[in-house]
Amino acid sequence: MMKKCFLLLLLATAIASIPLETSGKAEYTTLSIRGFTTEPSPTEAKSRFAMLDDVRLLANGLLQLGQSLREFVHKTKAQINDIFQKLNIFDRSFYQLSVVTSEIKEEEEELKKTTNFLKTNNEEIRNLSLEINSKINNIVQERMQLQSKVGSLEERLQGLSQSLVPADQLGEMVTLKEVIDAQEKTITSLLNAVREQHDQLDHQKAKIKNLEEKLNFDSFQDTVDKPMNSELAASDMFEYLTGNSTGLDTNDLPRDCSDLFNKGEANSGIYVIKPNQTEPFNVYCEMGSDEGSTVIQHRVGGSVDFDQTWDKYEKGFGDLEKDYWLGLKKIHSLTQQGVYILRIDMEDWKEEKHWAEYRFSLEGSSKDYVIHVSHFSGDLSDAMANSTGMRFSTKDRNNHNNRNPNCARNYTGGWWFNACGDTNLNGKYMWLRAKGRSMRRKGIYWKPGTGPSYSLKATKITVRPAATAESFN
Repeated sequence: MMKKCFLLLLLATAIASIPLETSGKAEYTTLSIRGFTTEPSPTEAKSRFAMLDDVRLLANGLLQLGQSLREFVHKTKAQINDIFQKLNIFDRSFYQLSVVTSEIKEEEEELKKTTNFLKTNNEEIRNLSLEINSKINNIVQERMQLQSKVGSLEERLQGLSQSLVPADQLGEMVTLKEVIDAQEKTITSLLNAVREQHDQLDHQKAKIKNLEEKLNFDSFQDTVDKPMNSELAASDMFEYLTGNSTGLDTNDLPRDCSDLFNKGEANSGIYVIKPNQTEPFNVYCEMGSDEGSTVIQHRVGGSVDFDQTWDKYEKGFGDLEKDYWLGLKKIHSLTQQGVYILRIDMEDWKEEKHWAEYRFSLEGSSKDYVIHVSHFSGDLSDAMANSTGMRFSTKDRNNHNNRNPNCARNYTGGWWFNACGDTNLNGKYMWLRAKGRSMRRKGIYWKPGTGPSYSLKATKITVRPAATAESFN
């Protein structure tokens, strides 16, 4: 294209280079092209205007030049637009890369802090272990010295007994031997205790070493081991009681913790309540300055495994003074007494605390405990709006909207899931920030609060009767 334009420009230049000279009455025209010169006779008259063919040729050349330039401009515009599109794609990719890079930097900082903490503890344990080993060696040496002394004394005692030493000296020697034997027993027990302590320190050191190895292989997941099944005493805390077992008149029992507060009780703790139409059962009551609330869920650590079956979530499990779930049957019996307020308190790993409240009701077991919430308030985002009208689901009973079996693997514990869930306060307890979206969804999260990648440190769910003004709003 550029070559064609150059040829047309050359042709136009050649045509324009025809000079017209006028001198007196005669006119002379000189045309020099490629070294040839033509000089007309003085008598030959030439017109001052270019020939029509030359004008047409020039116009045709200029027209072709204009078309070629227009095509060149259109092609250049298309190339520029393509370059702009590629630049936009590059900008978006660079922004996404910067976001991922910042997240990786945050995870690296957390990993460095954890590694430094573990290294410090490991160094302290190592120094303590060396000190204990040194003391053990000293004790062993002293024991060997005492054994040698005892052996020499026994030989002397045998020699003296054979020499018929006086009875008083023999009794003194026997007493001395008994004292030495008692000292040897004491030293032996001390050595056993020291060995046990040393074994425990070695076991703890091995655990720390294993944890460091996991962190070195990019394992940000550090959860506590699943606890053993609850002891019988803890399990009995969630059984329904009878009038004989309580030793109280069931008619005098409070309906809930709010009723207990109104009767004058001001201390938080475990109490027996009797909602309408149910047997009595134990609850933990949280007493404030102006009201009492019944705690239906509490999580402050990983001591209790919340990935339980439907029967467990219906009955209740855990420890009423630590981590527990009260039970769907008991929660339903509370809400049948009137309009209740559901309050959710949570704390993240930055020690920041937030709360949310809803007007709340729960249907019975025949409808899989469908939840209804409304009238949201609090400093959290409304993450329960998508859960209202949902049935309760556990790992052995799938009641959420999404029938895809892969969805069940995206969470743990029991909750009112909508599809794969926007929130789950009964998920797996995460001690550190989980790596990977699939693992984060298995934790305790409130979306879209601190984000799906941030597992919560502590949660508490309480219920209380709505005040008269609240119940009619």
